[in-house]
Amino acid sequence: MEQPEHTVAEQTPPGYSDDKDAVLKRLRRVEGQVRGLQRLVQQDQYCIDVLTQVAATTKALQAVAVQLLEDHLKHCVQEAAIAGGDEAQDKVAEASQAIARFLRT
Repeated sequence: MEQPEHTVAEQTPPGYSDDKDAVLKRLRRVEGQVRGLQRLVQQDQYCIDVLTQVAATTKALQAVAVQLLEDHLKHCVQEAAIAGGDEAQDKVAEASQAIARFLRT
């Protein structure tokens, strides 16, 4: 996966720092759901049952994405907006692009 370039100003803690434990807990739960999906396929479970669990896993991962996006807006974008200038415009554009990518999935 391609990693975006970040400026020196972005060396501050990420917006999710305060919620890091909760984010990791949710990601571990999603990881467990994916392992469960693998077991369902290995056990030749009914297609619709597997698809139902895929949908639940997708929803759980989307919930993580929404939380990360909210944290980014509250922390990174808000701080840049207060600072103003080009950085503020860049952060808003970056957030808009992230939202567009999220909606395409």
